[in-house]
Amino acid sequence: MEPKITDMQLRRMEDGCEYRSMTMEARADDTDKIVEGYATLFNQPYVLYENEDYKLIEVVDRHAFDGCDMSDVIMQYDHEGRVFARNKNGTLELPIDDVGLKTVAKLGGTDLGNQIYQEIKGGYSTKMSYRYRVAEEKRDTVYDRDNGKTIVTRTIMKIKKLYDVSVVSLPANDMTSISARRFADGVIGEIKAERLERANTARRIKIKLLEA
Repeated sequence: MEPKITDMQLRRMEDGCEYRSMTMEARADDTDKIVEGYATLFNQPYVLYENEDYKLIEVVDRHAFDGCDMSDVIMQYDHEGRVFARNKNGTLELPIDDVGLKTVAKLGGTDLGNQIYQEIKGGYSTKMSYRYRVAEEKRDTVYDRDNGKTIVTRTIMKIKKLYDVSVVSLPANDMTSISARRFADGVIGEIKAERLERANTARRIKIKLLEA
């Protein structure tokens, strides 16, 4: 059973947005109430989804954010509702280095931000995710005979737009797991359809040869 999500979040997901988990930690200095972490790491493969027949691995290219629209990125709770940091007013920074896309948020400007900071610092809120749209990707598919699994590696080459980073609740709302599962189901469905078409083509060729 999928975690419950709101109608707004469902519409965003149906519109092609993807969600991936991230971690953030509070700095020791409470003056500006800063939390920071990496939204994603470059060239570091991770397993997005796996079952007994398939494994889907994802990796983000070092230049995936080149040209990405990050003109107005916000920080929210569960990807909706009130905003407690924003890059347009300087309370949210998104520097890109050789490691990945870093996220630095100053949460001292609002009562909600102060509350979220204390929750992160105290370990009450530990799960976060970011929302984005992919512009370009490539896939490599291999069959692992030892394990009997089809392994698909998806490399995200270009990200078109970064929308927000969010503190997310657990377990009521997990957009990352829903997004990953839906993407994986689509990829697996494409592989199965392609295999079926090849099998049907081979069968038709065999019949024609027998009829000749």
